[in-house]
Amino acid sequence: MSASRRLGLLGGTFDPIHLGHLDAADAARRALQLDEIWLIPSSDPPHRRADPLASGYHRFALVALAIQDNDALRASDIELTRGGPSYTIDTLRAVARRGWQPSQIFFILGSDAFAEIATWREFPAVLDAANFAVIARPGTTLDAAAARTPSLRERIGTSIFLVEARTRDVSSSAIRARLSARQPIGDLVPAAVARYIAAHDLYGAVDDLHGQDTAITK
Repeated sequence: MSASRRLGLLGGTFDPIHLGHLDAADAARRALQLDEIWLIPSSDPPHRRADPLASGYHRFALVALAIQDNDALRASDIELTRGGPSYTIDTLRAVARRGWQPSQIFFILGSDAFAEIATWREFPAVLDAANFAVIARPGTTLDAAAARTPSLRERIGTSIFLVEARTRDVSSSAIRARLSARQPIGDLVPAAVARYIAAHDLYGAVDDLHGQDTAITK
């Protein structure tokens, strides 16, 4: 493996994956010249109160479908196969065991998540296991996120990179709410994701192949 290669990691519950996730991945790839990005569905997200509604199998399939036309992205089951709480530090160490150096790894997260990074397992040691790419997200500016952890300012620009980007204001919870209300989601997710959700009746969606009205725009 070339020491000059750069790997991006974008973790999340992906319950379901949406266009905002893909916007963040694309913004990080362009800004930091990443060679590839792994999208990593979590097994048991420790910062989420409720369990994911869709199984790990379905969430991995949704990620794979969402990125099928983008050669720079790949779906990784590294957290699903490990099981248990999906702590970032454990994932970064697992990636390192595959031969990647911390200087080559760029963990991608939204400004909203970065604002809470001081609550993460093994903080601040986790910051030494990778670079961090912080993507602007609607509702939390990069400046506001950085202000929550003033002790990290000296790392900004060296191992923490703030990426200004236009990411669509989408959330998985909003998608689930639309589906439970039998409303379309075609403007929030890739078409293949919408079709899979309908076909498997996820999140309250109804597959019109069963002779009922669908909540998905196909």
